[in-house]
Amino acid sequence: MTALGLPDTIQACLFDLDGVVTKTAVVHAAAWKETFDAFLRGYDGQRPFDAVADYDEYVDGRPRADGVRAFLDSRGIHLPEGTPDDPPDAATVHGLGNRKNELLLEKIHTDGVEAYDGTLRYLEAVRARGLRTAIVSSSANCRDVLRSIGAEHFFDVRIDGVVATERHLPGKPHPDTFLAAAHDLGVEPAHAAVFEDALAGMDAGRAGRFGYVVGVDRVGQTDALYAHGADTVVKDLAELGGKQ
Repeated sequence: MTALGLPDTIQACLFDLDGVVTKTAVVHAAAWKETFDAFLRGYDGQRPFDAVADYDEYVDGRPRADGVRAFLDSRGIHLPEGTPDDPPDAATVHGLGNRKNELLLEKIHTDGVEAYDGTLRYLEAVRARGLRTAIVSSSANCRDVLRSIGAEHFFDVRIDGVVATERHLPGKPHPDTFLAAAHDLGVEPAHAAVFEDALAGMDAGRAGRFGYVVGVDRVGQTDALYAHGADTVVKDLAELGGKQ
């Protein structure tokens, strides 16, 4: 293992955004809960959205529409797809997703975005040692979030919700976005490491046969991260080393 806590065959690092670089996973969960709870009140006998269990299982790491479908399927509820331009009050898959995004942006605007210092220090060390880097996120707001914390310069490649839509890439748990990042960096998947906090991201890392998959446990789900494909699990990337 290198000083970065990675196999010496690793040439590139692929980082998720929410929960790995930024402390926005809790904000996402809160926006999903507000969205789904308001919607579920129209259905008798439905329990509220669980911002931990339901969030981790059905929506964390997935594109918004995929998260809406997965959660509603778990409750036996099926809605029309609608279109990406649906208003946030539309009773469609895309309408609910747009409502969640509207609430998320309100929360980010009100409270701001905070980065994980351990991750920023690790990124500095990764870059100092000549490894290439990519940010891989399902968020369509990825670039704005990175700019807000002054971290855009840390990444050679960005594969986010906007790029995924343009290239017709399915989101996590499919490995396609991570594979696109490795391709754009000119690195084989076997020589790239994935850094993820979401179970869907672990599945994507395993499915893509990446050289190393690091699970970042912010919420006490170490066992689940290992079960979904992590090679190692840390609570903060500072634990991997990488001090300059």
